Amino acid sequence: MNAGGLVEPPSHPNRFPAGAIENYLAEEWGVSSNITVGSFGALRSNFIASAEQSFLDELAEELGKDPIDFRLELLDRAKKNPVGTNNDYDADRYAGVLKLVREKSDWDNPKPVVHRGVSAYFCHNSYVAEVIDLRLEGNKPVVENVFAAADCGIVINPDAAINMGEGAIVDGIGNAFFGELTFKDGVPQKNNFTNYRMIRMPEAPKKVEIHFAKNEHDPTGLGEPFFPPVFAAVSNALYKATGRRFYQQPFMKELESGITRM
Repeated sequence: MNAGGLVEPPSHPNRFPAGAIENYLAEEWGVSSNITVGSFGALRSNFIASAEQSFLDELAEELGKDPIDFRLELLDRAKKNPVGTNNDYDADRYAGVLKLVREKSDWDNPKPVVHRGVSAYFCHNSYVAEVIDLRLEGNKPVVENVFAAADCGIVINPDAAINMGEGAIVDGIGNAFFGELTFKDGVPQKNNFTNYRMIRMPEAPKKVEIHFAKNEHDPTGLGEPFFPPVFAAVSNALYKATGRRFYQQPFMKELESGITRM
């Protein structure tokens, strides 16, 4: 459901990786509930992006390919020899943000002291790719750097655009590690900020870099597109740090359980 109350399909069946692989099928179904819902950053896109972009990293590893190179190969297929005709994204612009974040993060020259995760997603008519560098102090994750590249068309106010990107990234990291809303007998157990865990200032990334693709496309969404890629970028970096895949958010539950590298 979007902020205006209009029901929209959460699966986006014509969105990447549709068009890039054979035999792709996106399905959805509804579950009746008496629990009311409210707005959450990027609405349904963050959950779809988290699962999709984490799984793409698993596929890349299985095929022995670099995660960014693998995504670019899929997008090249979608451009030159697409599967189907109803794909709702621009493969060139999608690939553009991946190439830009690879350059700005110096992806091809990884630093030995941090573990890197990448993710990219298209929503609200904008394209965003992110690389997250983190390390572990015991079971505590420390996010050192976040590099983000966005194609949202012409950027009217660069300072405000950077601020919106930084805010979405910090919020996304906080939700990935800590965000949880539980219910008992249909009643939310966390009804205020005294018992709903949010990210704290010392837990914010040490550095966030925002980069924008330069083009003459009309301006598109900006406040929310930075949010969905965060979750998978975090989980992919955690995999590099621990050797385990993280499927359940918030991730801190598994980290605090005393997980060690496999």
